[in-house]
Amino acid sequence: MPDFSRYGLELSPQMRNNHTMRRQIIIRLAVLAALVLGVSLLHYLTTTEKDQFHDIYRRLYYLPIVLGGLWYGLRGGLGVSLAASIIYAPHVVFQWGHHPGTNLEQYLEILLYNAIGLLTGVLSEREQAQTRRYQKAAERLEESYERLRAQADQLLAAEEQLRRADRLSALGELSAGLAHEIRNPLGSIRGTAEIVRDGVPEESPLREFADILLREVDRLNRVVQDFLDFARPEQPGEDRVDLNQLVEEVLALTGRMLARGKVEIRFERGDLPLCRGRIEQLRQVLLNLVINAHQAMPSGGTLSLATRCNGSMAELRVKDSGVGIPPEQIERIFDPFYTTRGEGTGLGLAITARIISGHRGTISVDSTLGQGALFTIELPCSEECHERA
Repeated sequence: MPDFSRYGLELSPQMRNNHTMRRQIIIRLAVLAALVLGVSLLHYLTTTEKDQFHDIYRRLYYLPIVLGGLWYGLRGGLGVSLAASIIYAPHVVFQWGHHPGTNLEQYLEILLYNAIGLLTGVLSEREQAQTRRYQKAAERLEESYERLRAQADQLLAAEEQLRRADRLSALGELSAGLAHEIRNPLGSIRGTAEIVRDGVPEESPLREFADILLREVDRLNRVVQDFLDFARPEQPGEDRVDLNQLVEEVLALTGRMLARGKVEIRFERGDLPLCRGRIEQLRQVLLNLVINAHQAMPSGGTLSLATRCNGSMAELRVKDSGVGIPPEQIERIFDPFYTTRGEGTGLGLAITARIISGHRGTISVDSTLGQGALFTIELPCSEECHERA
């Protein structure tokens, strides 16, 4: 085989396999031809007086005949046996013609050559056909196994989603009850705190404690509001939502905060149709993601947003260049009350995931530690999205 590598050319695996097969065929044919010719030369070069050697030589023909049948099936067995018969027949006629008894025996030997070639070829082809059937059966079993494994993975994922839905449902009911019970006295506490603060002179040290009390009451009220939002999110309606416009509104709303944090904003606007859903809920989703991205970049960075069509779905990608999410936290990031920040409630992303699920959409996250995180949201839109894509 020529050395193509010195010319900068590489052969494909299929070409290498074809070359190997051709080389194997040539070697086998050469072996069969050498055996037949070698045995024939032994016959022609040995005198008839040494009949004991000729008896051995005649049996040697069976070796290439059997190999031809095993390697090439019926055509190989019969081809080699016929070739041996044709080459051996002149020796029988001209050198053993004056020995009538021995002559007949050798003619029968020629018939046996062809019988053995036929039998070996037939048995070899049957074995090869059986092997091919076994290989096809193994391939079908492997395909069935892959399908079963994929179905099992889908069942496990569906079961996990059902368990999570049950937990969220029970948690939602509990959260709603607790939130209502806590929120009522919070109003009284805040009103009392305002009265106390108004009655304290501004130069008094007690004024600072009154302000702290009001701030903590407001913070607790926000936590309670998160509980309520998580417990009973509004059902998606039939609002016509321009996702690109919604992104621009949220970026305008958070622009100063991001600028103070030295966060560069990039927005790649795709050609999208109007989607169906609740504008306020989707605005809350975007706000949660943008705020989380800002908090993940305490020293500044880049916030990239992009919208595009993906089949019949509208896709929104929110990517930051922040600290990233550890692999062990990826699976739990949308669980309620799971947070890595001491001041967080762990409900922001849980509420986000619940809103997206209520819109019959999906949300996923991909992150590399130290390189930021990418949140991908897909929402169903009109058929126009598929036509424009």
